[in-house]
Amino acid sequence: MTNENVVNSMTTKVEDRHLLLERVFDAPRELVFKVFSEAEHLKHWWGPRGWTLTVCNIDFRPGGIWHYCMKCMDKNQGDFYGFESWGKAVYQEIIEAEKIVYVDYFSDAEGNEAEGMPSTLVTMTFEEHEGKTKLVSEAYYDTAEALKTVLEMGMEQGIRETWDRLAEHLDEIQKG
Repeated sequence: MTNENVVNSMTTKVEDRHLLLERVFDAPRELVFKVFSEAEHLKHWWGPRGWTLTVCNIDFRPGGIWHYCMKCMDKNQGDFYGFESWGKAVYQEIIEAEKIVYVDYFSDAEGNEAEGMPSTLVTMTFEEHEGKTKLVSEAYYDTAEALKTVLEMGMEQGIRETWDRLAEHLDEIQKG
């Protein structure tokens, strides 16, 4: 496998109620961390292809909240066109350029957690990897059924597309 393939591929491992995702990005660790912590960056890449962040309010500190809305702007996505998906992250731990721990929720426009939808404890680690950054996302769900629910909703493809957009945004920043 060439290095290009390693950089561009996301690995996924599902085990019981645990979802592990990994990908190497061709960017310094500090930069990859930064684009997760600032609204002006998140607006460029968060969400699957065809979706745009129409709301992005972030208070990036332990105890802080990131509340956002993804809206489907791609008419080719059929019934999803115009659909809004609200989310909320509550930060638990932040170690600059190394780790972000948060609880991720489906929410409404006011930030209320969506009843009946699974929440997720997510730990994102940013590791030096041969001059690049290995991003490791570990997500824990309350039950294996909760994880199965979000996988059936297409979450893995959504994250893959989101991380592709992240890689493109990182390339644009570095080319300046």
